[in-house]
Amino acid sequence: MSVSFGGKYLPTKLELIRIRRSLQVAQNVYRILEDKRDILVRRLNELIEEAEGARRKLIEPLMKAYDALHESLLSMGPLRLQSIVANIPETVSVRAKSRTIIGINIPIVESDGGKIELTYGFADTSVSLDEAASMFRELVSIICKAAELENAIFRLADELKKTQRLLNALEHVVIPRYREAIKFISMRLDEREREDFVKLKHIKRRLELRGAGSYAS
Repeated sequence: MSVSFGGKYLPTKLELIRIRRSLQVAQNVYRILEDKRDILVRRLNELIEEAEGARRKLIEPLMKAYDALHESLLSMGPLRLQSIVANIPETVSVRAKSRTIIGINIPIVESDGGKIELTYGFADTSVSLDEAASMFRELVSIICKAAELENAIFRLADELKKTQRLLNALEHVVIPRYREAIKFISMRLDEREREDFVKLKHIKRRLELRGAGSYAS
């Protein structure tokens, strides 16, 4: 971009052409960013709605799972429960991938559950422990989806802020200064043309007077 934002512009036709081109580029970029902002807002609204749905699906089952866990804690005691939990092998694996939304990298969280093998006997455990383990296991995929949506919302919201800052800079700083520069240079060029016209007219008049004097002699 050819404009010096210090307020000093070269009053030349070449500079005027350059600034007009830069203004056109800035206006095109502004329109592109407006489209991007609109897409971001629409996608954010969709993700927020999805996230709210994921939360609704999560809250009630999660409360039931914690109730079952609390019941097993009361019936078995904390020491016995901790001993059993410590010996349970990992049965769920979580993988993180990624996708792009409008050029923004968004992580995707996927979970896979293997077959549950009991590591404790039924004699000294409660039914509520089995229920809690089963419910928590089923909730893993919903929790991963909710986390994925929340992360996507934060990333798109951050990109929306950056896009809006660029739009503000173009609208309130860059584009007005280009227009100011075009107006300034155009005025100076017009003044110069008027001055040149007056000079040429004066020279023409003097030549005409000189020609008339030579004819008279």
